[in-house]
Amino acid sequence: MARRCKSAAPALLLFAASFLSIAAMTVGAFGKSGNETSMTTLETTHPYVGMWVTEDGRIRHELLPNGRYGEARGNRESAYQGQYRVKGNRIEYLDDTGFRADGEFRDGVLYHAGMVMRRK
Repeated sequence: MARRCKSAAPALLLFAASFLSIAAMTVGAFGKSGNETSMTTLETTHPYVGMWVTEDGRIRHELLPNGRYGEARGNRESAYQGQYRVKGNRIEYLDDTGFRADGEFRDGVLYHAGMVMRRK
């Protein structure tokens, strides 16, 4: 009797559909609303892109031109990483673990989670 090999295609399709659904929800939750600065502008001219540092230098946020950020704390160069978006003078962070935070730029200073950060 010939043995039939079950195809992995249905399982693969189910996995792909699940992955795309989760990706769509993530983008939808943190996607563009029309008010924030576009990534093309961030890449070339946005004034908030760069390094922001607390006065003691212990906490450092690097806002990258591609909409990603990295946070260093003390000797930990990659304490947190994720996405950010800017709406006017407000910044919203979504780290790679799903944690959300926000801050505000006022008079060249970033106020975030009780910290005062200045551009380096």
